[in-house]
Amino acid sequence: MTKRFACIGVGCLLAVTALTVASAQQVQPASSTAATVSVDDALKAVRNDLQGNRADIIAKNVSLSADQAAKFWPVFQKYQAEQNAIMDAQMKSLQAYVEGYDKLDDAGALALIQAHLDRDAKMVALRQRWLEEFQQVLPTRLAVRVMQIDRRISLAHQIEFASRIPLAH
Repeated sequence: MTKRFACIGVGCLLAVTALTVASAQQVQPASSTAATVSVDDALKAVRNDLQGNRADIIAKNVSLSADQAAKFWPVFQKYQAEQNAIMDAQMKSLQAYVEGYDKLDDAGALALIQAHLDRDAKMVALRQRWLEEFQQVLPTRLAVRVMQIDRRISLAHQIEFASRIPLAH
């Protein structure tokens, strides 16, 4: 389990690194469209990697019959698609914060924390809704286990992100 969470930490580090590299790319006077595309591509790649690791960890920690797996994984992919939208918004918020850190004012600081709180609320609502969906295709204890694992992974990601983002000054 420790190795799995170490992998998660590395994935988060890559995400924060991508944000930092993306910020540096946008500061350069090169075409802003090219920089934006590469930033979006970098964020998409990092998110896909994180989501792939998430599915792998769940697969290794939840024993499903062939029938359960055939029903569950398509549902889980839909859940991840909704999760991606929340994660993308968070990444963009963090990117804006990093880019404007030196000029941070009260409004910027408030926007950052509000984005974090909104993300937390959206993730809770998402998990509550999808737990019911998981229960449609899995026994309740397995559905709960999936959600517990998913939540732990998310908490580890959030701790890693938070530890790498400078506090408001």
